[in-house]
Amino acid sequence: MSSDIFHRHLGVYGVCIRDNQLLVIHKSGGPYSGRYDLPGGSVDKNESILEAIKREFIEETGLQIHISSFIGTKDYIVPWRRPDFAHTHCHHIAILYAVNYIAGDISESPQMDDSLGAEWIDITDIDLENSSPLVVEAKQWIENGEIKIETIKYEEWTIRD
Repeated sequence: MSSDIFHRHLGVYGVCIRDNQLLVIHKSGGPYSGRYDLPGGSVDKNESILEAIKREFIEETGLQIHISSFIGTKDYIVPWRRPDFAHTHCHHIAILYAVNYIAGDISESPQMDDSLGAEWIDITDIDLENSSPLVVEAKQWIENGEIKIETIKYEEWTIRD
């Protein structure tokens, strides 16, 4: 029997591409701290998934977006411990959408909650050393148009401060 205890997080995220660059946020909390992550997050009470992704983009990037298509759902399990919590891992369930930029300026992206602002990065610069599994998955989707149907469990994971 496994001694793993999961903290489950369900979130909705957007993949926004412009000129072979992916829009990411600088994560400052959680298991992806110190890495690039996709804009997005939890669905609030009385909020639809589509409302949540639009709200999260404004909150984390300052951008307004149009949701163009559903990419898929993916889940990742990464080692993650926090003081005063019993869990050993984060079980991250991500609902992914392709989104298009409408308006706004990322230079004015707010720094709030667990985000230190947004940036456009070249997809060739994305790897697991600098990015969350969601960003790596987005890169693979950009390159080949699909995501694999699988749960990915990372036995080793470094949280960067």
